[in-house]
Amino acid sequence: MSIDRIVFAVAGAFILISVLLSQYHSVNWLWFTAFVGANLFQSAFSGFCPLALILKKFGIKPGCAF
Repeated sequence: MSIDRIVFAVAGAFILISVLLSQYHSVNWLWFTAFVGANLFQSAFSGFCPLALILKKFGIKPGCAF
């Protein structure tokens, strides 16, 4: 799997988990959802994604995995 797909999968999982936690634990988990969304938004314009940098250090290859 490519870095882009992993980033999308992790971001989606974080959003779903934090929304569930906001419903069953505390509404303050929505701040985490907002943080993930803001990070995705800024990375669309700047190209900077902290998770992508971490994945590159683990040896995951960027680009298409087909």
